Amino acid sequence: MSPESSPQVYTDVSADPFVRGFLHRPERPNGQGLVLTHGAGSNCQAPLLTAVAESFCSAGFLVLRCDLPFRQDRPYGPPSPHDGKRDRAGLQNAVMALRNLAVEPVFLGGHSYGGRQASMLCAEQTEAKLVPVRALLLMSYPLHPPRKAAQLRTQHFFNLRTPALFVQGTRDPFGTVEEIEQALKLIPARTKLLTVDGAGHDLGFKGKSRREGVPGTVLAELQSLL
Repeated sequence: MSPESSPQVYTDVSADPFVRGFLHRPERPNGQGLVLTHGAGSNCQAPLLTAVAESFCSAGFLVLRCDLPFRQDRPYGPPSPHDGKRDRAGLQNAVMALRNLAVEPVFLGGHSYGGRQASMLCAEQTEAKLVPVRALLLMSYPLHPPRKAAQLRTQHFFNLRTPALFVQGTRDPFGTVEEIEQALKLIPARTKLLTVDGAGHDLGFKGKSRREGVPGTVLAELQSLL
């Protein structure tokens, strides 16, 4: 069994919050790394994250799928409104953990809530000395709650200067393709939108189902963004 199909359980307790997840080591490293995290109702073992991690690992990336601090604290349930700051600190520590493994540059990605926290972390880099990331991978960005299009989660977009690839299903209730396109105009950094036809918020990875080809396309589109 190749290293790509045998992720290692990974824990780093040198920082608070600590880092917990799975590490995918490539057979032929390209020197680059990717941190991936999950949405509000999931964890780092989500099928979408696993598929994306395997695709990037096969291309030479060292990939860390990690649980956000709120999920480390409790195995079920969504994050509270007060969890965001600590979850972002956990992502920063995960990026640093990869850099400590002699990986440079590091990319940062997340699904839904995890992607939102990743983008907020990068937007905060304009005001604080945070660990830099090369680009963002934002899958199913939760632009607004379902059926509440006026409650936009774009306040930090004006300060986001990290290149970002958005991956959005055309049937995602958290934001239509047209709404995402308008939101991207607020971001001063380079952005790109990859749509997945007919997919909802899960991007076609619900239960045991998985959309073949999506992870590979995500990899290609992220590389073309830079």
